[in-house]
Amino acid sequence: MRIGLPVAAAGVAAAVAAALLNASAGAATAAEPELKTPVLSTVSQAELQARVVGGLAGGDIAGQTTEKSSLSSSTSSGTVDPKIIGGTTTTISSAPWMAQLFYQDVANDERFFCGGAVVSPTKILTAAHCVKGYNWAKYGTIVTGTTTMPDANGNTNGTLRGAVRQWSHPSYSARTIDNDIAVLTLNEPVKATPIRMTTSTDTTSYKAGTSAKVYGWGRTSSTTEDVSDTLKTATLPIQSDATCAGYYGADFIKGHMVCAGNPASGSDAGTTSACNGDSGGPLVVGGRIVGVVSWGVVNCVEKGAYSVFSKVSTYLGAAYAQVDDANMSYTDNKADLFVRNASTKTGYEKDSKGTSFGARQDLGYWGAYNVVLQTDLNRDSVQDLIYRNSSTGAVYWDRYVWSTGEFSRKKIFDNWKTRTRIIAPGDLTGDYKPDLVSVDSAGKAWLYPSNGDGTFSTRKQIGTGSGWNSYNMVRGKGDFNGDGKADLLARNKSTGALYLYKGTGNASSPFSARVKVRTWSNTTYNAFDAIGDITGDGKADFLARTPGGTLYLYKGTGKATSEIFATRISVGTDFKQYDIFG
Repeated sequence: MRIGLPVAAAGVAAAVAAALLNASAGAATAAEPELKTPVLSTVSQAELQARVVGGLAGGDIAGQTTEKSSLSSSTSSGTVDPKIIGGTTTTISSAPWMAQLFYQDVANDERFFCGGAVVSPTKILTAAHCVKGYNWAKYGTIVTGTTTMPDANGNTNGTLRGAVRQWSHPSYSARTIDNDIAVLTLNEPVKATPIRMTTSTDTTSYKAGTSAKVYGWGRTSSTTEDVSDTLKTATLPIQSDATCAGYYGADFIKGHMVCAGNPASGSDAGTTSACNGDSGGPLVVGGRIVGVVSWGVVNCVEKGAYSVFSKVSTYLGAAYAQVDDANMSYTDNKADLFVRNASTKTGYEKDSKGTSFGARQDLGYWGAYNVVLQTDLNRDSVQDLIYRNSSTGAVYWDRYVWSTGEFSRKKIFDNWKTRTRIIAPGDLTGDYKPDLVSVDSAGKAWLYPSNGDGTFSTRKQIGTGSGWNSYNMVRGKGDFNGDGKADLLARNKSTGALYLYKGTGNASSPFSARVKVRTWSNTTYNAFDAIGDITGDGKADFLARTPGGTLYLYKGTGKATSEIFATRISVGTDFKQYDIFG
């Protein structure tokens, strides 16, 4: 028998009402666009603290549903012990990215605790069984920056935050605890130092015998429910897939799961293992997350048992799409669209409905600009805009400033008037900070590594060639081939050949050799846009407009071949009026 490792029951996911970049107050003759302050979901510290109290006192097991009841049962009738069996005490300074996740839904009598890891200022990586079926925006609190658990009254020296969005893997199964990975988006950034996930090509970290560290506030005993204040860690050797399957049989799914630890002894003595309350916490190798605490045996010490984790390398593409997520509506995990009317120069926001776009919302006058890009340079989950003044070539960054509650504009480049392309593809250097790319008049492409604050490190030429002006379209935002690295798409203006430049995550050589994925002539499409994951399925999508004005959505498949996109879907026939797509 196996059991999800946190401490809950079931709930219903819900969206949080919020609106970003809504109607501009500027008239059509205004010199500058006026971006309205986003309406962000707020929750009082008192309410967050109350949720902590309930989550701390609860004895439920997260993810325990009717579907899953045959595979797990609560090991507690009261407070769950937040410790690791066989571990040692550590501090938050050694693991500054650790997060405590508390959930309390009084109406449905659901109270539990899970762990998680800060992977960007507003993103928490955790387990799907801690998220799926629950309404974290309404009932959850995330605590960061503390070694100790809160006291019985919810007092803590950590930072309390609510959640505004939640994502769990669309193929998560409560019955098999497969695809057990999720991301929570916080209602405000935290200062905790993020930890990165491993790469999709990482095999070294998963070799049998590799030492990994698990962190958490989960149980330290199979026989007691005593609560410990402190963060614990334990070193576990990675086990081979054959070893894991040898013990768990078909319950262990190769490629989706990894197990670690020496075989449990049958009692606390001689056992080192993750346990209830550790769910969602990280398994770390070489300073990167390679696993997320997922499941194990009841009481965690059954003779011969191992701790089981979700294999992060397998899920990197889907999970990183959520880390990279920042949409204009701020209400979901779907990328929204900026467009500008060619005659009036009015900018509009069109929110994604998954396979269509909603009614446009006025963003004011954008006549002074000839490039507008959507990105999130500072990774705070509020959509930023980067735009270039057509007269001066100055490039500006508009971002939300949390301390003032308003948008602020910052000039980030001077005299980019002759740049033929400016692209905001996402993180190209592997540091989780979105970067910029520009192409100069000579056809050379340049990478500008972002520092995450509107400044950039020294630019680096991409390759040694100068043929980037042979393309009449270069676009990118997100990961098109599912490896968790930002890519670019470029169309040759003579042949119509569409090429994928796969990101490497390496600043010195940010793209591998191009791969031809389609042929789209100029008479087929004359405008394009890449704004990220429009459908919310964890894959980057693409938009292409016909000369007649029909805009097609090409849903990403995650394949770096001619099958890179699914069959196109029309999302409107009136897009001929727009001359700028964000």
